Amino acid sequence: MIDFQIALEDLHRCRVVELQHSELADGQARLSVEHFGLTANNITYAKFGEAMSYWRFFPAQDGWGHMPVWGFARVSESRDDALAEGTRVYGYLPPAGELVVAAQAVSERGFRDGAAHRAQLPAVYNAYARTDADPIYDADSEDLQMLLRPLFFTSWLIDDFLADRGLLEGNVIVLSSASSKTAIGLAFLLSRREGVEVLGLSSARGSEFARSLGCYTEVRSYEDGDRLPERDAIYVDMAGDARVRDLVHRHFGARLAHSAVVGATHHEHMGAVPDDLPGPRPAFFFAPDQISKRTGEWGAQELERRLAQAWRPFMDWTGGWLEVIHGHGGDELQEAYLQLLDGHVDPAKAHVFSPT
Repeated sequence: MIDFQIALEDLHRCRVVELQHSELADGQARLSVEHFGLTANNITYAKFGEAMSYWRFFPAQDGWGHMPVWGFARVSESRDDALAEGTRVYGYLPPAGELVVAAQAVSERGFRDGAAHRAQLPAVYNAYARTDADPIYDADSEDLQMLLRPLFFTSWLIDDFLADRGLLEGNVIVLSSASSKTAIGLAFLLSRREGVEVLGLSSARGSEFARSLGCYTEVRSYEDGDRLPERDAIYVDMAGDARVRDLVHRHFGARLAHSAVVGATHHEHMGAVPDDLPGPRPAFFFAPDQISKRTGEWGAQELERRLAQAWRPFMDWTGGWLEVIHGHGGDELQEAYLQLLDGHVDPAKAHVFSPT
């Protein structure tokens, strides 16, 4: 079975090695990875791997890391009496053939990985949902769940964050990297709110695609950024491009009520935030913080219910334009990863991989 690894100091250096099979200890279980999605979201995990501790979830040899992915796996071996072999789950996985977990809090809804190295990491990434008890799971749409569910969850949390803090009223919502999946999910949700205007910014090619989706009030290319509207605004930065950030901040200045950093689709153009940048300081949007807030206010089951309610219409809508490309093995995975890293993937396409 394959084990796909990335050099921590150079994201363009990657390798496929033979997975090392280890014996299980009491309380552990082996998850055989069936398939997982690969999108720009995974590039963000790699880019922020050190700063946001994403490399710590699935440790590799010194100097190498596992880029986290979302997918489906089956319990192929268990030394925990509460977790039966054959149990199928959705969750956070390495791009490899298997994952050994220390199953804790096992219930009819799933379990969490209680491995020591994950104890201080955000709990949302350590949870594994049983497909037979997951309110979002649909057997006919597994591809879309792997590709878009984690992205849509982020989109939904940003939409909730903006509404919860009263930032939607009177502001145009400006989204960079408008053709990215997370931006599209957010634009879709905002388009369903009355009176909210959404301005998408993208490359010339991406602008044409984003405009065709119909979920943006307006879409402009980065080259047309000098024609931004003269009004109050919120900036949600999916691109992580210092040039676009500078353009937006200097145009809106004090009229910019909030600047949220979400992704890094333009990771090669990231730069330090200058001290003289007009408007509010960009603040990283960390999804687990909003999850913790809403879980405390609503409870976990109510949060899941609201997410599932919002997910289904988005899934139905997305199925009309997204082409899923299926791949197998390490060579195809490595090629797709490098294309995605360099921004060469058509926004209307997405990859699902099987590690075998």
